[in-house]
Amino acid sequence: MPAKTTPKKPTARKRSTARRKRLAPRKPIARTPKSGSPIDRLGAWMAIRIATHAQEHMAATVSRKDAAILRITHENCPTCKGNGQIFTKGKDGSFTGSKPCPAKPRVQKVSRLRVAMVARFGPDRSTGLLGWTCPCGSKEKPRYRDAKLATKALRAHETKKHGGKSVGGAWYAQVTDPAVPQPTPPQPAPIPATP
Repeated sequence: MPAKTTPKKPTARKRSTARRKRLAPRKPIARTPKSGSPIDRLGAWMAIRIATHAQEHMAATVSRKDAAILRITHENCPTCKGNGQIFTKGKDGSFTGSKPCPAKPRVQKVSRLRVAMVARFGPDRSTGLLGWTCPCGSKEKPRYRDAKLATKALRAHETKKHGGKSVGGAWYAQVTDPAVPQPTPPQPAPIPATP
């Protein structure tokens, strides 16, 4: 009687290590069509303008809220002066970037209402954000969360207006100025009473 043989099991294919998923880049906003009736082209142009403006507005709003959360959680922090991040300077005093505050946040939870109020109202609503300025006179108000995004916007401006050549633009940060005590005006000397 022949010996029973078991069918050979297929060997499992060796799997490679899991790769990190990359987020797909956002779809660019469409261009205005070159053909069609003028009314159709005007409608498409207007829709693109509105979509672009809404995208920029939402990005600025999110940046302001992020900065507000950092300011609230690091309120009265001696390390970062209540900013939530430390702005670094080069040897010549120019702004070179930012890094997160190494100190532990003093507040762990923040109410959504307070974040909304701090991000929308008051003189400090853009504190902790970055803007850029170019020698040609163009500039953008502080609206970026980190130096990388501000640099990207500056490079886009240089590509569009200066043919891709750097002309010495720089970015700047808006920070809170420590309250400077105002000198009290001198009091006039009392007038001596005459008899």
